[in-house]
Amino acid sequence: MQITGEQTFTPLITAFCCNWCSYAGADLAGTSRLAYPAEVRIIKVPCSCRINPLFVLRAFQKGADGVIICGCHPGDCHYIMGNYYARRRMTLLFSLLDFMGIERGRTHLEWVSAAEGAKFAATMSGFAENIHKLGKNRRLEDLRCKSS
Repeated sequence: MQITGEQTFTPLITAFCCNWCSYAGADLAGTSRLAYPAEVRIIKVPCSCRINPLFVLRAFQKGADGVIICGCHPGDCHYIMGNYYARRRMTLLFSLLDFMGIERGRTHLEWVSAAEGAKFAATMSGFAENIHKLGKNRRLEDLRCKSS
C-alpha cells in the first residue's frame, strides 16, 4: 500500500488465468498457503487464447491499475496451439498500449503450469509490487464507471 498525501493507494489488478494450468496454479498456491496480494482479482478463462485484447482494455477502463495474463507453457496447452495465439495477440496489444502511452509495466504475460503454485504467488507478488511503483492508472480509466 502506497501513501500519497492523505490517501492510501491500493491497486486493482486483474489476472486472466487459463482453466487448465494457471488457475490450477493459483489453486495450488492457495492450498499450499502461499501468500500473494489480495488486490489481485482472478478471472478464469478456458484458454489464454480466449482473451480478447478488448478484455484487457475494458479492465483498464473499469479501473484496473494492472492486467496480467497467465497461460500454459508453450507446447503444453490443453488446446494445442492456444498459448501461441495468445502470445501473438498480446504482443500486438502491448504495441498498441505503448502507442497509446500506457506504461509497459501495467500489462504482463506469464506462463504458469498447474504444478507451479510458488511461481504463481511470486509472479503475482512481483507484478503487484511493480504496479505499486507505477501508481494509479489514469490514462484509460472511464470516469463514468466510477461510483460516487
